[in-house]
Amino acid sequence: MAGFFLGGDIGGTASRFAVADGTGAIVERGVAPGATGHTFNATARAELVRSIEQIAASLTRPVDAAVLGLTGYGPRARSDIEAIIGHHLGVVPERIFVSDDIELAFRALFQPGKGHLVSAGTGSIAVHLREDGSIFRIGGRGILIDDAGAGAWIALAAVRALYRRIDETGSPGDMQTLANALYAAIGADDWSDMRSFIYGGDRGRIGALARPVAEAARAGDIFAQNLLVEAGHALARLGNILIQRAGPHPVAFIGGVLKLDPVIADTIRRELAGEALFPVLDQAEGAARLALSLFSDNPAKSGSNP
Repeated sequence: MAGFFLGGDIGGTASRFAVADGTGAIVERGVAPGATGHTFNATARAELVRSIEQIAASLTRPVDAAVLGLTGYGPRARSDIEAIIGHHLGVVPERIFVSDDIELAFRALFQPGKGHLVSAGTGSIAVHLREDGSIFRIGGRGILIDDAGAGAWIALAAVRALYRRIDETGSPGDMQTLANALYAAIGADDWSDMRSFIYGGDRGRIGALARPVAEAARAGDIFAQNLLVEAGHALARLGNILIQRAGPHPVAFIGGVLKLDPVIADTIRRELAGEALFPVLDQAEGAARLALSLFSDNPAKSGSNP
């Protein structure tokens, strides 16, 4: 079975891609700058173009089809995203499948109607893919509204609390460990630099500040420790809503936030009213194999319905 099939996991912090050959073996992997599906925003569209350009430049062979999951994707952006992919990768629209990253992750883990999924990276969202292919979503409203438990939410909560403490006492006080970690991450300890970092950065850059928060927690900062527990509560809440509203299925939790500290997963296990799963998921690899399944010239697979 000839051909090469690209799968891409386009996230706010980073993009990852994989290429499968006609047997399903992964023959290439790589990373590219993060992006979103918010092509209605000129800056975000330029970031997506940059990400796809780098993926194209990294490939050592032409691809025959592509499946990409993009954080923040909405169907209205489909034709624009297909045009960007087609222009830089040389793939015709008929052999491109674009969805949001969470739907592709669900399909890699469960059959429709058989599970729930909570994803917590830069942002957070929870979904149940029904047997008819429709999607029931909880959360995922972006860092300016909610995304509770996600990396950007952790980062902004920490920065907010730190500067409230500085306002109250004139110094970080008992939050000095957290302050040091955040200052080291942005390379300065002045409010003007923090302001520039937050207001001048995208959601992925802001979300990356969750890592120094976790470092501060491991170093004994009480606020940071409590914040990570609170993140676990928020993610368990999303899973519990899915169970309540869409049935008592197991809930898979994925995303970079779960790697920050074991206390997050421990809190989820304690708070979830059902079975919690923590699978290791390579979304780019799953997308590449879905591309093979959808667009292979093999007649038995070419009619697959995602």
